[in-house]
Amino acid sequence: MKTTLLIGVGSFIGGAGRYLISKTIQTQILSSFPWGTFTVNVAGCFLIGAVMGWSLKSNLTENWQLFLTTGILGGFTTFSAFSLESIRLIQNGNAMIAIFYIALSVLVGLAATFIGFSLIKIA
Repeated sequence: MKTTLLIGVGSFIGGAGRYLISKTIQTQILSSFPWGTFTVNVAGCFLIGAVMGWSLKSNLTENWQLFLTTGILGGFTTFSAFSLESIRLIQNGNAMIAIFYIALSVLVGLAATFIGFSLIKIA
């Protein structure tokens, strides 16, 4: 229960941060390109890598690791978790599985979004 609460609080912090940062950037840069989301995704990827590097270097407890990665950064952007999983696959010698995971996630994710949007738009 304690771990779930830590992750939930972290997710709230990350989600609120994502909204505020993305909105601020997007209103400052008038463009059809989603710079706010792009910036959040790249920052989340950098931060999850930094947290994992820090956890290996400093023996960060599992609760802190989960609070920061699954909680805050998971709420901030799931793209960071996707990136970390892909890197871990490559580091563990599973480069082909990583490539498949990346390609499948992007293609199926885009298709699922399109199908969901189209079904609701039609209904």
